[in-house]
Amino acid sequence: MIQRKQNFLGVTRSAVGRSWTESLDREGVNNARSLSQKFGIAEPLARVLAARSVSEDEVLNYLEPTLKTLTPDPTTFIDMEKATDRILQAINRKEKVTIFGDYDVDGACSSAILYQFLTFFGLDVHIYIPDRLVEGYGPNPQAMRMLADEGSSLIVTVDCGANSPEAIKAAREKGVDVVVLDHHQMGEVDPAANALVNPNRPDDRSGQGYLCAAGLVFIAVAWTLKKIRTEGKHKTLPDILRYLDLVALATVCDVVPLVGVNRAFVIKGLKVARMMSNPGIAALSRVAGIGEPLNVFHLGFLLGPRINAGGRIGDQALGARLLTTQTESDAESIAEELNALNQERQNIEAKQLLEAEVGLQSLTLDETPSVIVVAHEGWHPGIVGILAARLKEKFRCPAFAIAIKNDGTATGSGRSIAGVNLGELVREAVQSGLLEKGGGHAMAAGVTISSGKIDEFRKWLNEKLSSKVNDLHAHETLLVDGVLSASGATRELYEMLEKAGPFGSGNPLPVFVLPSHRLADVREVGKGHLMMSISNTEGKRLKAIAFRAVGTDLGDFLMTHLGKNIHVAGNLNLNYWNGQASPQFRVIDAAEPE
Repeated sequence: MIQRKQNFLGVTRSAVGRSWTESLDREGVNNARSLSQKFGIAEPLARVLAARSVSEDEVLNYLEPTLKTLTPDPTTFIDMEKATDRILQAINRKEKVTIFGDYDVDGACSSAILYQFLTFFGLDVHIYIPDRLVEGYGPNPQAMRMLADEGSSLIVTVDCGANSPEAIKAAREKGVDVVVLDHHQMGEVDPAANALVNPNRPDDRSGQGYLCAAGLVFIAVAWTLKKIRTEGKHKTLPDILRYLDLVALATVCDVVPLVGVNRAFVIKGLKVARMMSNPGIAALSRVAGIGEPLNVFHLGFLLGPRINAGGRIGDQALGARLLTTQTESDAESIAEELNALNQERQNIEAKQLLEAEVGLQSLTLDETPSVIVVAHEGWHPGIVGILAARLKEKFRCPAFAIAIKNDGTATGSGRSIAGVNLGELVREAVQSGLLEKGGGHAMAAGVTISSGKIDEFRKWLNEKLSSKVNDLHAHETLLVDGVLSASGATRELYEMLEKAGPFGSGNPLPVFVLPSHRLADVREVGKGHLMMSISNTEGKRLKAIAFRAVGTDLGDFLMTHLGKNIHVAGNLNLNYWNGQASPQFRVIDAAEPE
Protein backbone atom coordinates (compact mmCIF):
# COMPACT_ATOMS: atom_id res chain seq x y z
CA MET A 1 0.00 0.00 0.00
CA ILE A 2 1.35 3.43 -0.97
CA GLN A 3 1.92 5.71 2.00
CA ARG A 4 1.55 9.39 1.20
CA LYS A 5 3.31 12.15 3.12
CA GLN A 6 0.54 13.34 5.43
CA ASN A 7 -0.24 16.79 6.78
CA PHE A 8 1.59 18.96 4.25
CA LEU A 9 2.99 21.93 6.24
CA GLY A 10 1.14 20.45 9.22
CA VAL A 11 -2.30 21.40 7.85
CA THR A 12 -4.90 18.97 9.17
CA ARG A 13 -7.90 21.26 8.74
CA SER A 14 -7.82 24.16 6.30
CA ALA A 15 -10.22 27.06 5.81
CA VAL A 16 -12.58 24.77 3.91
CA GLY A 17 -12.11 21.79 6.24
CA ARG A 18 -9.51 19.79 4.33
CA SER A 19 -6.20 18.29 5.27
CA TRP A 20 -3.31 19.00 2.90
CA THR A 21 -1.35 16.09 1.50
CA GLU A 22 1.70 15.96 -0.74
CA SER A 23 0.73 14.58 -4.16
CA LEU A 24 3.88 12.44 -4.35
CA ASP A 25 4.88 9.62 -2.05
CA ARG A 26 8.49 8.48 -1.85
CA GLU A 27 8.20 6.40 -5.02
CA GLY A 28 6.62 9.35 -6.81
CA VAL A 29 9.46 11.65 -5.78
CA ASN A 30 11.93 9.14 -7.21
CA ASN A 31 9.92 8.91 -10.43
CA ALA A 32 9.91 12.70 -10.74
CA ARG A 33 13.68 12.79 -10.24
CA SER A 34 14.12 10.10 -12.88
CA LEU A 35 11.94 11.97 -15.41
CA SER A 36 13.85 15.17 -14.76
CA GLN A 37 17.23 13.54 -15.30
CA LYS A 38 16.34 11.34 -18.28
CA PHE A 39 14.40 13.91 -20.30
CA GLY A 40 15.96 17.15 -19.08
CA ILE A 41 12.69 18.31 -17.56
CA ALA A 42 12.69 20.99 -14.87
CA GLU A 43 11.79 19.67 -11.42
CA PRO A 44 8.38 21.41 -11.03
CA LEU A 45 7.17 19.99 -14.35
CA ALA A 46 8.61 16.55 -13.55
CA ARG A 47 6.75 16.53 -10.22
CA VAL A 48 3.47 17.41 -11.93
CA LEU A 49 3.95 14.64 -14.50
CA ALA A 50 4.84 12.07 -11.84
CA ALA A 51 1.80 13.08 -9.75
CA ARG A 52 -0.37 12.33 -12.77
CA SER A 53 1.25 8.89 -13.16
CA VAL A 54 2.93 9.70 -16.47
CA SER A 55 5.46 6.95 -17.10
CA GLU A 56 8.79 7.27 -18.91
CA ASP A 57 7.28 5.56 -21.96
CA GLU A 58 4.50 8.15 -22.09
CA VAL A 59 6.44 11.35 -21.46
CA LEU A 60 7.20 12.37 -25.05
CA ASN A 61 3.65 11.75 -26.29
CA TYR A 62 2.29 13.46 -23.20
CA LEU A 63 4.34 16.63 -23.67
CA GLU A 64 3.78 16.69 -27.43
CA PRO A 65 0.40 15.00 -28.04
CA THR A 66 -0.48 14.52 -31.70
CA LEU A 67 -3.65 13.39 -33.43
CA LYS A 68 -1.62 10.97 -35.52
CA THR A 69 -0.41 8.99 -32.51
CA LEU A 70 -3.43 9.35 -30.24
CA THR A 71 -6.48 9.14 -32.52
CA PRO A 72 -8.08 5.71 -32.01
CA ASP A 73 -8.64 3.29 -34.87
CA PRO A 74 -12.18 4.08 -36.08
CA THR A 75 -12.85 0.43 -36.85
CA THR A 76 -12.64 -0.40 -33.12
CA PHE A 77 -15.99 1.38 -32.63
CA ILE A 78 -18.98 -0.85 -33.20
CA ASP A 79 -21.04 0.30 -36.21
CA MET A 80 -18.51 2.95 -37.29
CA GLU A 81 -18.12 1.25 -40.68
CA LYS A 82 -21.89 1.14 -41.15
CA ALA A 83 -22.28 4.77 -40.09
CA THR A 84 -19.56 6.16 -42.32
CA ASP A 85 -20.65 4.02 -45.29
CA ARG A 86 -24.16 5.46 -44.98
CA ILE A 87 -22.84 9.03 -44.70
CA LEU A 88 -20.62 8.41 -47.73
CA GLN A 89 -23.64 7.13 -49.66
CA ALA A 90 -25.54 10.31 -48.78
CA ILE A 91 -22.63 12.42 -50.08
CA ASN A 92 -22.39 10.50 -53.36
CA ARG A 93 -26.15 10.64 -53.92
CA LYS A 94 -26.49 14.29 -52.82
CA GLU A 95 -29.24 13.33 -50.37
CA LYS A 96 -31.14 15.68 -48.08
CA VAL A 97 -29.78 15.14 -44.57
CA THR A 98 -31.02 16.34 -41.19
CA ILE A 99 -28.65 16.56 -38.24
CA PHE A 100 -30.59 16.09 -35.00
CA GLY A 101 -28.53 17.61 -32.20
CA ASP A 102 -28.67 18.47 -28.53
CA TYR A 103 -29.10 22.02 -27.23
CA ASP A 104 -25.86 22.23 -25.25
CA VAL A 105 -22.34 23.17 -26.41
CA ASP A 106 -21.38 19.60 -27.32
CA GLY A 107 -24.56 19.21 -29.35
CA ALA A 108 -24.04 22.54 -31.13
CA CYS A 109 -20.39 21.80 -31.93
CA SER A 110 -21.16 18.25 -33.10
CA SER A 111 -23.92 19.55 -35.35
CA ALA A 112 -21.66 22.28 -36.75
CA ILE A 113 -18.81 19.87 -37.55
CA LEU A 114 -21.04 17.49 -39.49
CA TYR A 115 -22.91 20.38 -41.15
CA GLN A 116 -19.71 21.97 -42.45
CA PHE A 117 -18.43 18.63 -43.71
CA LEU A 118 -21.61 17.66 -45.59
CA THR A 119 -22.33 21.10 -47.04
CA PHE A 120 -18.79 21.18 -48.47
CA PHE A 121 -19.96 18.47 -50.86
CA GLY A 122 -23.07 20.42 -51.81
CA LEU A 123 -25.66 18.50 -49.78
CA ASP A 124 -28.93 20.02 -48.59
CA VAL A 125 -28.37 19.85 -44.84
CA HIS A 126 -30.67 20.98 -42.04
CA ILE A 127 -29.90 21.11 -38.31
CA TYR A 128 -32.76 20.36 -35.94
CA ILE A 129 -32.37 21.16 -32.23
CA PRO A 130 -35.37 20.21 -30.03
CA ASP A 131 -37.00 22.76 -27.76
CA ARG A 132 -35.68 22.12 -24.25
CA LEU A 133 -38.93 22.97 -22.47
CA VAL A 134 -41.45 21.54 -24.96
CA GLU A 135 -39.69 18.48 -26.44
CA GLY A 136 -37.04 17.72 -23.85
CA TYR A 137 -33.75 16.02 -24.60
CA GLY A 138 -33.10 13.90 -27.66
CA PRO A 139 -35.17 12.66 -30.61
CA ASN A 140 -38.92 12.26 -30.22
CA PRO A 141 -41.29 10.43 -32.58
CA GLN A 142 -43.22 13.56 -33.60
CA ALA A 143 -40.12 15.45 -34.65
CA MET A 144 -38.68 12.47 -36.52
CA ARG A 145 -41.91 12.00 -38.49
CA MET A 146 -41.94 15.71 -39.33
CA LEU A 147 -38.37 15.58 -40.63
CA ALA A 148 -39.25 12.55 -42.73
CA ASP A 149 -42.26 14.37 -44.18
CA GLU A 150 -40.02 17.31 -45.07
CA GLY A 151 -37.95 15.08 -47.33
CA SER A 152 -34.90 13.97 -45.38
CA SER A 153 -33.67 10.55 -46.44
CA LEU A 154 -31.04 10.37 -43.69
CA ILE A 155 -31.15 11.64 -40.12
CA VAL A 156 -27.92 11.68 -38.13
CA THR A 157 -28.37 12.19 -34.41
CA VAL A 158 -25.37 13.74 -32.64
CA ASP A 159 -24.91 13.91 -28.85
CA CYS A 160 -28.25 12.14 -28.50
CA GLY A 161 -30.24 9.20 -29.86
CA ALA A 162 -28.64 6.27 -28.06
CA ASN A 163 -31.61 6.01 -25.71
CA SER A 164 -34.38 6.93 -28.17
CA PRO A 165 -35.41 3.70 -29.94
CA GLU A 166 -39.08 4.69 -30.30
CA ALA A 167 -38.17 7.93 -32.06
CA ILE A 168 -35.77 6.10 -34.36
CA LYS A 169 -38.43 3.50 -35.18
CA ALA A 170 -40.82 6.34 -36.07
CA ALA A 171 -38.32 7.61 -38.65
CA ARG A 172 -37.59 4.14 -40.03
CA GLU A 173 -41.32 3.49 -40.47
CA LYS A 174 -41.35 6.57 -42.68
CA GLY A 175 -38.57 5.11 -44.82
CA VAL A 176 -35.81 7.32 -43.40
CA ASP A 177 -32.43 5.92 -42.41
CA VAL A 178 -30.99 6.90 -39.02
CA VAL A 179 -27.35 7.01 -37.92
CA VAL A 180 -26.63 7.65 -34.23
CA LEU A 181 -23.37 9.29 -33.08
CA ASP A 182 -23.65 9.55 -29.31
CA HIS A 183 -21.54 9.14 -26.17
CA HIS A 184 -24.07 8.94 -23.35
CA GLN A 185 -24.49 5.98 -21.03
CA MET A 186 -27.04 3.50 -22.30
CA GLY A 187 -28.58 0.15 -21.47
CA GLU A 188 -29.54 -2.51 -23.98
CA VAL A 189 -28.86 -1.77 -27.64
CA ASP A 190 -32.02 -1.51 -29.74
CA PRO A 191 -31.41 -2.43 -33.41
CA ALA A 192 -33.75 0.27 -34.72
CA ALA A 193 -31.00 2.52 -36.14
CA ASN A 194 -29.04 1.72 -39.29
CA ALA A 195 -25.93 2.36 -37.22
CA LEU A 196 -25.44 3.23 -33.57
CA VAL A 197 -21.92 4.44 -32.76
CA ASN A 198 -21.36 5.03 -29.07
CA PRO A 199 -18.15 4.19 -27.18
CA ASN A 200 -20.33 3.79 -24.08
CA ARG A 201 -22.70 1.21 -25.53
CA PRO A 202 -22.38 -1.96 -23.43
CA ASP A 203 -20.92 -4.09 -26.23
CA ASP A 204 -18.37 -1.52 -27.47
CA ARG A 205 -14.75 -2.42 -26.79
CA SER A 206 -13.02 0.65 -28.23
CA GLY A 207 -12.03 1.93 -24.79
CA GLN A 208 -12.89 5.49 -25.87
CA GLY A 209 -15.76 6.16 -23.49
CA TYR A 210 -14.18 9.44 -22.38
CA LEU A 211 -14.87 11.10 -25.77
CA CYS A 212 -17.47 13.84 -26.03
CA ALA A 213 -19.88 13.71 -28.97
CA ALA A 214 -17.92 16.26 -31.00
CA GLY A 215 -14.77 14.16 -30.66
CA LEU A 216 -16.67 11.11 -31.88
CA VAL A 217 -18.21 13.05 -34.78
CA PHE A 218 -14.76 14.31 -35.79
CA ILE A 219 -13.42 10.75 -35.87
CA ALA A 220 -16.42 9.67 -37.98
CA VAL A 221 -15.87 12.59 -40.37
CA ALA A 222 -12.16 11.78 -40.66
CA TRP A 223 -12.92 8.13 -41.45
CA THR A 224 -15.54 9.13 -44.03
CA LEU A 225 -13.03 11.49 -45.64
CA LYS A 226 -10.50 8.69 -45.91
CA LYS A 227 -13.09 6.59 -47.77
CA ILE A 228 -13.82 9.52 -50.07
CA ARG A 229 -10.11 9.83 -50.90
CA THR A 230 -9.96 6.11 -51.63
CA GLU A 231 -12.88 6.36 -54.05
CA GLY A 232 -11.30 9.30 -55.84
CA LYS A 233 -14.64 10.71 -57.05
CA HIS A 234 -14.18 14.18 -55.56
CA LYS A 235 -11.39 16.48 -56.79
CA THR A 236 -11.51 18.95 -53.91
CA LEU A 237 -11.73 17.90 -50.28
CA PRO A 238 -12.33 19.82 -47.05
CA ASP A 239 -9.58 20.58 -44.54
CA ILE A 240 -11.22 18.98 -41.52
CA LEU A 241 -8.42 20.16 -39.20
CA ARG A 242 -10.24 23.50 -39.35
CA TYR A 243 -13.02 21.88 -37.30
CA LEU A 244 -10.72 21.24 -34.34
CA ASP A 245 -11.68 24.53 -32.68
CA LEU A 246 -15.20 23.12 -32.38
CA VAL A 247 -13.90 19.81 -31.04
CA ALA A 248 -11.82 21.62 -28.40
CA LEU A 249 -14.74 23.83 -27.36
CA ALA A 250 -17.03 20.83 -26.89
CA THR A 251 -14.38 18.73 -25.13
CA VAL A 252 -13.78 21.42 -22.52
CA CYS A 253 -17.43 22.43 -22.04
CA ASP A 254 -18.71 18.85 -21.74
CA VAL A 255 -16.17 18.33 -18.93
CA VAL A 256 -14.94 15.02 -20.30
CA PRO A 257 -11.55 13.79 -19.03
CA LEU A 258 -8.59 15.51 -20.68
CA VAL A 259 -6.75 12.28 -21.36
CA GLY A 260 -5.70 10.41 -24.50
CA VAL A 261 -6.78 11.99 -27.76
CA ASN A 262 -8.86 14.56 -25.85
CA ARG A 263 -5.62 16.32 -24.85
CA ALA A 264 -4.55 16.49 -28.50
CA PHE A 265 -8.02 17.73 -29.50
CA VAL A 266 -7.81 20.64 -27.06
CA ILE A 267 -4.18 21.58 -27.70
CA LYS A 268 -4.53 21.50 -31.50
CA GLY A 269 -8.04 22.96 -31.33
CA LEU A 270 -6.90 25.97 -29.33
CA LYS A 271 -4.31 26.74 -32.00
CA VAL A 272 -7.08 26.72 -34.62
CA ALA A 273 -9.41 28.76 -32.39
CA ARG A 274 -6.77 31.47 -31.88
CA MET A 275 -6.72 31.99 -35.65
CA MET A 276 -10.40 33.07 -35.38
CA SER A 277 -11.25 31.37 -38.67
CA ASN A 278 -14.72 30.44 -37.41
CA PRO A 279 -16.78 33.64 -37.61
CA GLY A 280 -19.01 32.53 -34.74
CA ILE A 281 -16.16 31.86 -32.31
CA ALA A 282 -14.51 35.15 -33.34
CA ALA A 283 -17.72 37.15 -32.78
CA LEU A 284 -18.49 35.48 -29.46
CA SER A 285 -14.94 36.13 -28.25
CA ARG A 286 -15.38 39.82 -29.03
CA VAL A 287 -18.69 40.22 -27.20
CA ALA A 288 -17.26 38.28 -24.25
CA GLY A 289 -14.45 40.82 -24.04
CA ILE A 290 -11.62 38.32 -24.43
CA GLY A 291 -8.50 40.34 -25.13
CA GLU A 292 -5.90 37.61 -24.98
CA PRO A 293 -5.11 34.30 -26.73
CA LEU A 294 -7.92 31.82 -26.17
CA ASN A 295 -7.31 29.22 -23.49
CA VAL A 296 -9.22 26.48 -21.69
CA PHE A 297 -10.72 28.95 -19.21
CA HIS A 298 -12.17 31.06 -22.00
CA LEU A 299 -13.75 28.03 -23.66
CA GLY A 300 -15.29 26.67 -20.49
CA PHE A 301 -16.31 29.82 -18.63
CA LEU A 302 -16.82 32.57 -21.22
CA LEU A 303 -17.75 31.05 -24.57
CA GLY A 304 -19.51 27.89 -23.37
CA PRO A 305 -22.03 29.57 -21.03
CA ARG A 306 -23.02 32.03 -23.76
CA ILE A 307 -23.68 29.24 -26.26
CA ASN A 308 -25.60 27.32 -23.60
CA ALA A 309 -27.73 30.37 -22.81
CA GLY A 310 -29.70 29.87 -26.02
CA GLY A 311 -30.69 26.35 -25.04
CA ARG A 312 -31.47 27.35 -21.46
CA ILE A 313 -33.71 30.38 -21.85
CA GLY A 314 -33.84 31.39 -25.52
CA ASP A 315 -33.75 29.91 -29.02
CA GLN A 316 -32.20 26.46 -28.64
CA ALA A 317 -30.78 26.55 -32.19
CA LEU A 318 -28.77 29.76 -31.74
CA GLY A 319 -25.56 27.96 -30.77
CA ALA A 320 -25.52 25.74 -33.85
CA ARG A 321 -26.43 28.72 -36.07
CA LEU A 322 -23.58 30.76 -34.62
CA LEU A 323 -21.01 28.03 -35.21
CA THR A 324 -22.12 27.30 -38.80
CA THR A 325 -22.60 30.81 -40.18
CA GLN A 326 -19.97 32.01 -42.62
CA THR A 327 -20.83 35.72 -42.56
CA GLU A 328 -19.43 38.13 -39.99
CA SER A 329 -22.62 40.18 -39.81
CA ASP A 330 -24.75 37.15 -38.95
CA ALA A 331 -22.14 35.98 -36.45
CA GLU A 332 -22.08 39.37 -34.74
CA SER A 333 -25.87 39.49 -34.54
CA ILE A 334 -26.19 35.98 -33.06
CA ALA A 335 -23.28 36.54 -30.67
CA GLU A 336 -24.90 39.73 -29.35
CA GLU A 337 -28.16 37.87 -28.85
CA LEU A 338 -26.44 35.04 -26.99
CA ASN A 339 -24.54 37.54 -24.86
CA ALA A 340 -27.81 39.24 -23.89
CA LEU A 341 -29.41 35.88 -23.12
CA ASN A 342 -26.43 34.95 -20.97
CA GLN A 343 -26.84 38.18 -18.97
CA GLU A 344 -30.52 37.38 -18.54
CA ARG A 345 -29.59 33.86 -17.48
CA GLN A 346 -27.20 35.26 -14.87
CA ASN A 347 -29.92 37.53 -13.50
CA ILE A 348 -32.39 34.65 -13.24
CA GLU A 349 -29.71 32.48 -11.66
CA ALA A 350 -28.90 35.13 -9.03
CA LYS A 351 -32.59 35.51 -8.13
CA GLN A 352 -33.18 31.76 -7.89
CA LEU A 353 -29.97 31.24 -5.91
CA LEU A 354 -31.08 33.85 -3.39
CA GLU A 355 -34.45 32.12 -3.06
CA ALA A 356 -32.75 28.76 -2.60
CA GLU A 357 -30.42 30.06 0.09
CA VAL A 358 -33.19 31.61 2.18
CA GLY A 359 -33.95 28.27 3.77
CA LEU A 360 -30.27 27.35 4.02
CA GLN A 361 -28.84 30.47 5.67
CA SER A 362 -28.55 28.89 9.11
CA LEU A 363 -26.36 26.05 7.87
CA THR A 364 -22.75 26.03 9.05
CA LEU A 365 -19.95 23.71 7.98
CA ASP A 366 -20.73 21.28 10.83
CA GLU A 367 -24.44 21.28 9.98
CA THR A 368 -24.08 20.70 6.26
CA PRO A 369 -26.62 18.04 5.23
CA SER A 370 -25.73 14.94 3.29
CA VAL A 371 -27.51 16.30 0.24
CA ILE A 372 -29.40 19.50 -0.53
CA VAL A 373 -32.76 19.32 -2.30
CA VAL A 374 -34.37 22.70 -2.98
CA ALA A 375 -37.58 23.24 -4.94
CA HIS A 376 -39.60 26.28 -5.90
CA GLU A 377 -42.66 27.11 -7.94
CA GLY A 378 -41.92 29.22 -10.99
CA TRP A 379 -38.21 28.50 -11.23
CA HIS A 380 -36.92 28.37 -14.79
CA PRO A 381 -36.21 24.72 -15.69
CA GLY A 382 -33.24 25.75 -17.82
CA ILE A 383 -31.41 27.25 -14.85
CA VAL A 384 -31.77 24.52 -12.22
CA GLY A 385 -28.59 22.71 -13.30
CA ILE A 386 -26.47 25.80 -12.70
CA LEU A 387 -28.31 26.42 -9.44
CA ALA A 388 -27.51 22.89 -8.24
CA ALA A 389 -23.85 23.40 -9.16
CA ARG A 390 -23.65 26.64 -7.15
CA LEU A 391 -25.19 25.01 -4.09
CA LYS A 392 -22.86 22.03 -4.40
CA GLU A 393 -19.85 24.36 -4.50
CA LYS A 394 -20.98 26.38 -1.48
CA PHE A 395 -22.05 23.52 0.79
CA ARG A 396 -19.66 20.86 -0.56
CA CYS A 397 -22.32 18.18 -0.81
CA PRO A 398 -24.54 16.79 -3.60
CA ALA A 399 -27.36 19.18 -4.48
CA PHE A 400 -30.61 19.06 -6.42
CA ALA A 401 -32.56 22.09 -7.63
CA ILE A 402 -36.13 21.41 -8.79
CA ALA A 403 -38.51 23.64 -10.73
CA ILE A 404 -42.20 23.05 -9.88
CA LYS A 405 -44.72 23.69 -12.65
CA ASN A 406 -48.31 24.88 -12.24
CA ASP A 407 -49.69 21.38 -12.91
CA GLY A 408 -47.78 19.89 -9.98
CA THR A 409 -45.10 18.18 -12.04
CA ALA A 410 -41.50 19.11 -11.42
CA THR A 411 -38.18 18.76 -13.20
CA GLY A 412 -34.75 19.22 -11.69
CA SER A 413 -31.04 18.71 -11.97
CA GLY A 414 -28.47 17.39 -9.53
CA ARG A 415 -24.73 17.91 -9.20
CA SER A 416 -22.47 15.68 -7.15
CA ILE A 417 -19.13 15.60 -5.37
CA ALA A 418 -16.31 13.13 -5.96
CA GLY A 419 -17.17 9.79 -4.39
CA VAL A 420 -20.96 9.99 -4.78
CA ASN A 421 -22.42 8.47 -7.95
CA LEU A 422 -25.55 10.53 -8.51
CA GLY A 423 -26.58 8.67 -11.66
CA GLU A 424 -26.82 5.36 -9.80
CA LEU A 425 -28.87 6.93 -7.01
CA VAL A 426 -31.30 8.51 -9.46
CA ARG A 427 -31.81 5.24 -11.31
CA GLU A 428 -32.50 3.52 -7.97
CA ALA A 429 -35.02 6.25 -7.08
CA VAL A 430 -36.80 5.68 -10.39
CA GLN A 431 -37.01 1.96 -9.74
CA SER A 432 -38.40 2.57 -6.24
CA GLY A 433 -41.13 4.85 -7.62
CA LEU A 434 -39.86 8.07 -6.03
CA LEU A 435 -39.09 9.59 -9.43
CA GLU A 436 -41.14 9.46 -12.60
CA LYS A 437 -38.03 9.68 -14.75
CA GLY A 438 -34.35 10.22 -14.18
CA GLY A 439 -30.88 9.50 -15.44
CA GLY A 440 -27.38 10.81 -15.69
CA HIS A 441 -23.84 9.96 -14.73
CA ALA A 442 -21.70 10.08 -11.60
CA MET A 443 -21.42 13.86 -11.33
CA ALA A 444 -24.71 15.08 -12.80
CA ALA A 445 -28.28 13.85 -13.20
CA GLY A 446 -31.72 15.01 -14.26
CA VAL A 447 -35.02 14.09 -12.62
CA THR A 448 -38.77 14.33 -13.19
CA ILE A 449 -40.83 14.07 -10.02
CA SER A 450 -44.30 14.75 -8.65
CA SER A 451 -44.18 17.83 -6.40
CA GLY A 452 -45.86 15.80 -3.66
CA LYS A 453 -42.89 13.43 -3.48
CA ILE A 454 -40.09 16.01 -3.18
CA ASP A 455 -39.93 15.86 0.63
CA GLU A 456 -39.86 12.06 0.50
CA PHE A 457 -37.10 12.20 -2.12
CA ARG A 458 -35.08 14.59 0.08
CA LYS A 459 -35.43 12.32 3.11
CA TRP A 460 -34.55 9.23 1.07
CA LEU A 461 -31.39 10.83 -0.30
CA ASN A 462 -30.20 12.03 3.10
CA GLU A 463 -30.71 8.57 4.58
CA LYS A 464 -28.76 7.05 1.70
CA LEU A 465 -25.90 9.53 1.80
CA SER A 466 -25.53 10.58 5.43
CA SER A 467 -22.64 8.34 6.43
CA LYS A 468 -21.06 8.47 2.96
CA VAL A 469 -20.85 12.26 2.73
CA ASN A 470 -19.80 12.65 6.37
CA ASP A 471 -16.98 10.18 5.76
CA LEU A 472 -15.91 12.01 2.61
CA HIS A 473 -15.82 15.32 4.47
CA ALA A 474 -13.88 13.80 7.36
CA HIS A 475 -11.22 12.50 4.96
CA GLU A 476 -11.29 15.29 2.40
CA THR A 477 -7.79 16.19 1.27
CA LEU A 478 -6.12 18.68 -1.04
CA LEU A 479 -3.25 17.17 -3.00
CA VAL A 480 -0.36 19.64 -3.18
CA ASP A 481 2.19 19.46 -6.00
CA GLY A 482 4.79 21.68 -4.38
CA VAL A 483 5.81 24.83 -2.54
CA LEU A 484 6.06 28.17 -4.31
CA SER A 485 7.22 31.63 -3.30
CA ALA A 486 5.80 34.91 -4.54
CA SER A 487 9.19 35.61 -6.11
CA GLY A 488 9.18 32.22 -7.86
CA ALA A 489 5.72 32.64 -9.35
CA THR A 490 6.90 33.76 -12.78
CA ARG A 491 5.52 33.69 -16.28
CA GLU A 492 8.33 31.31 -17.21
CA LEU A 493 7.19 28.83 -14.55
CA TYR A 494 3.59 29.11 -15.76
CA GLU A 495 4.58 28.43 -19.36
CA MET A 496 6.68 25.45 -18.27
CA LEU A 497 3.81 23.91 -16.32
CA GLU A 498 1.44 24.44 -19.26
CA LYS A 499 3.37 21.71 -21.11
CA ALA A 500 1.58 19.22 -18.82
CA GLY A 501 -1.80 20.69 -19.83
CA PRO A 502 -4.44 21.25 -20.93
CA PHE A 503 -5.83 21.12 -17.42
CA GLY A 504 -9.39 20.30 -16.48
CA SER A 505 -11.44 17.18 -15.86
CA GLY A 506 -9.16 14.16 -15.45
CA ASN A 507 -6.03 16.34 -15.46
CA PRO A 508 -6.35 18.80 -12.57
CA LEU A 509 -4.47 22.06 -12.39
CA PRO A 510 -1.20 21.82 -10.43
CA VAL A 511 -1.70 22.96 -6.84
CA PHE A 512 1.03 24.94 -5.10
CA VAL A 513 1.24 26.41 -1.62
CA LEU A 514 2.65 29.84 -0.79
CA PRO A 515 3.86 29.16 2.79
CA SER A 516 3.63 31.85 5.47
CA HIS A 517 2.93 34.68 3.05
CA ARG A 518 1.40 37.96 4.21
CA LEU A 519 -2.14 38.65 3.06
CA ALA A 520 -2.92 42.24 2.06
CA ASP A 521 -5.44 44.37 0.18
CA VAL A 522 -8.34 41.89 0.33
CA ARG A 523 -11.34 43.41 -1.45
CA GLU A 524 -14.43 42.25 -3.27
CA VAL A 525 -14.49 42.58 -7.05
CA GLY A 526 -17.04 41.55 -9.65
CA LYS A 527 -19.78 39.20 -8.50
CA GLY A 528 -18.52 37.79 -5.22
CA HIS A 529 -14.81 37.43 -6.07
CA LEU A 530 -12.00 38.44 -3.72
CA MET A 531 -8.92 40.19 -5.08
CA MET A 532 -5.84 40.36 -2.87
CA SER A 533 -2.09 40.78 -2.69
CA ILE A 534 0.23 38.15 -1.20
CA SER A 535 3.85 38.88 -0.26
CA ASN A 536 6.81 36.85 0.97
CA THR A 537 9.31 37.78 3.68
CA GLU A 538 11.40 39.77 1.17
CA GLY A 539 8.37 41.88 0.31
CA LYS A 540 7.85 40.45 -3.20
CA ARG A 541 4.15 40.78 -4.02
CA LEU A 542 1.93 38.52 -6.07
CA LYS A 543 -1.60 39.38 -7.14
CA ALA A 544 -4.19 36.74 -6.28
CA ILE A 545 -7.91 36.12 -6.68
CA ALA A 546 -10.43 33.78 -5.09
CA PHE A 547 -13.43 33.27 -7.36
CA ARG A 548 -16.96 33.31 -5.87
CA ALA A 549 -15.43 33.35 -2.38
CA VAL A 550 -17.62 36.00 -0.73
CA GLY A 551 -19.87 34.36 1.85
CA THR A 552 -17.96 31.06 1.82
CA ASP A 553 -15.70 29.54 4.47
CA LEU A 554 -12.65 30.43 2.35
CA GLY A 555 -13.82 34.01 1.84
CA ASP A 556 -14.54 34.49 5.55
CA PHE A 557 -11.10 33.11 6.44
CA LEU A 558 -9.33 35.46 4.03
CA MET A 559 -11.24 38.53 5.25
CA THR A 560 -10.47 37.78 8.90
CA HIS A 561 -6.76 37.17 8.24
CA LEU A 562 -6.03 40.44 6.46
CA GLY A 563 -2.52 41.59 7.34
CA LYS A 564 -1.51 38.20 8.75
CA ASN A 565 0.83 35.46 7.55
CA ILE A 566 -1.01 32.40 6.25
CA HIS A 567 -0.46 29.40 4.01
CA VAL A 568 -2.22 29.94 0.68
CA ALA A 569 -2.99 27.08 -1.74
CA GLY A 570 -3.94 27.52 -5.36
CA ASN A 571 -2.99 27.54 -9.02
CA LEU A 572 -0.60 29.76 -10.95
CA ASN A 573 -1.99 31.51 -14.01
CA LEU A 574 -1.52 34.64 -16.12
CA ASN A 575 -3.57 37.80 -15.96
CA TYR A 576 -3.74 39.89 -19.13
CA TRP A 577 -4.19 43.65 -18.80
CA ASN A 578 -3.56 46.28 -21.47
CA GLY A 579 -1.79 43.69 -23.59
CA GLN A 580 0.59 42.70 -20.79
CA ALA A 581 0.61 39.29 -19.08
CA SER A 582 1.59 39.02 -15.44
CA PRO A 583 1.53 36.09 -12.99
CA GLN A 584 -1.56 35.74 -10.82
CA PHE A 585 -2.44 33.16 -8.16
CA ARG A 586 -5.91 31.62 -8.02
CA VAL A 587 -6.62 30.89 -4.36
CA ILE A 588 -8.56 27.68 -3.64
CA ASP A 589 -7.74 27.15 0.04
CA ALA A 590 -5.84 28.63 2.96
CA ALA A 591 -4.69 27.70 6.44
CA GLU A 592 -3.05 29.13 9.54
CA PRO A 593 0.64 28.23 10.02
CA GLU A 594 1.43 26.04 13.00
